[in-house]
Amino acid sequence: MSSERKFGSVTYRDVHDGYYDQRGLKRHAGVWMLWALGVAAVISGDFSGWNFGLDVGGFGGLLIATLVITLMYTGLCYSIAEMSPALPHTGGAYSFARSAMGPWGGFVTGLAENIEYVVTPVVVVYFASIYAQSVFDELFGISLDLPWWWLIFYVVFVGLNIIGIEATMRFSVVIALISLAVLAVFFVISIPDFDSANLTNIAPEAGGTSFLPFGIGGIFAALPFAIWFYLAIEELPLAAEESMDPKRDVPRGTMWGLWTLVITAMGVLFLNTGVGGGAEGIRVSGEPLLDGFRAVLGNDTSAAVLGLFALTGLIASFHTIIYAYGRNIFSLSRAGYFPHWMSVTHGKRKTPHVALLLGAGIGYALAWILDSQYSGTAGAALLSMAVFGAVISYFMQMVSFIRLRSKMPNIERPYRSPVGVFGAGVAAVIALISLVALFLNDAYLPGVYGVAIWFVLGLLYFGLSGRNKLVLSPEEEFAMTDGQHGHPETEGYGTTSVADTKT
Repeated sequence: MSSERKFGSVTYRDVHDGYYDQRGLKRHAGVWMLWALGVAAVISGDFSGWNFGLDVGGFGGLLIATLVITLMYTGLCYSIAEMSPALPHTGGAYSFARSAMGPWGGFVTGLAENIEYVVTPVVVVYFASIYAQSVFDELFGISLDLPWWWLIFYVVFVGLNIIGIEATMRFSVVIALISLAVLAVFFVISIPDFDSANLTNIAPEAGGTSFLPFGIGGIFAALPFAIWFYLAIEELPLAAEESMDPKRDVPRGTMWGLWTLVITAMGVLFLNTGVGGGAEGIRVSGEPLLDGFRAVLGNDTSAAVLGLFALTGLIASFHTIIYAYGRNIFSLSRAGYFPHWMSVTHGKRKTPHVALLLGAGIGYALAWILDSQYSGTAGAALLSMAVFGAVISYFMQMVSFIRLRSKMPNIERPYRSPVGVFGAGVAAVIALISLVALFLNDAYLPGVYGVAIWFVLGLLYFGLSGRNKLVLSPEEEFAMTDGQHGHPETEGYGTTSVADTKT
């Protein structure tokens, strides 16, 4: 580093020659690849996890919670659809908050999203291993302990992400289409067996009803599980520097992905709950969709084969959220918020292999720890941990949207949110309510407190070390020049030096 300069509580340094050559990405993704990336990242929420909302809210509580959360994601997705093409950086949420609220705001948002994206694959691999164990045992007589399934999944899909952006995106398209086809098949074959009485067959507690067996409080307790229908659709801005036309394709991919997921969420909530043992039968199941297939087709090989296809939904999200945590760690490290060595990319493949391997190691360790603490309910505990990071990130992104409208009114906005500041404000309020709701279930509080400690330790690291090692990555360059520079799609990297920035 040849020079440095202090700006408030942080210090920026110029980078050495070759810094960005060691941290290069490759543009490849088009609009349909981005749509598939968004759908695939979320689709596992239709296969497992959502049903724990029945356990705390009943069908009525989860239905109302899902409608509220759909409203939140509508405001969120419209807002990021505006911000992402205006700030087309791999940093995504961190980039928005950095320009809106300074380095500390950027780091808080990026760290929250880091927690979300590192923990979410752990949730998915936990449920995927349950599906795999059941299906492979039934079809082939193969039975492995869950940790072996976790290892297999991490090795295969971290490896696929390291191979290259082309392989990552192509696989995302294929696996998203297969997952949607599996859901479509289930929807069609379950309609004749649907019984509305199954929706409300959880015995109500004192003061409850069949629709709201746990009362009004069940709605709030179900909010984190309703989020699972949509969590990670907001990852698309992380692909901005790998998109062929981020200003056009990221907004389209985001909104088309959201509407696809609204349809699948409603179909799963009603039809998966409305067959077989109903809400009572699947309220704590680790494989609710497979249970639905069994209920419709019988507990035979046909259901097991379809369960094998159902596993694709979990694989889809596992694969694509690995992509997300890799880009999140990469962008924060490239800018200096995390140690710089984490952002080095593979020389030929131009993928952030260091970040991908690091996130996998942390995720595997988390799976071990949580499984030993929670046994059969580890998936729900991990889900609550992922939602903790997500809703903090959502709140910060909505504040960023509102701030950017007033702080940078003249930057180019190729897309404008039709719900504007009002929609962002509504989404921010729901995100805060959802954060509070995480603390209503005592059973999962240790996990939530654990990621809260992770969050605090991250802030301490930045306060003690990271804030003095920042560099002018595109996200920082854009913020420091009021949007005049920091456009990697047209300018490339490293076009501004510390000496050129204003104090």
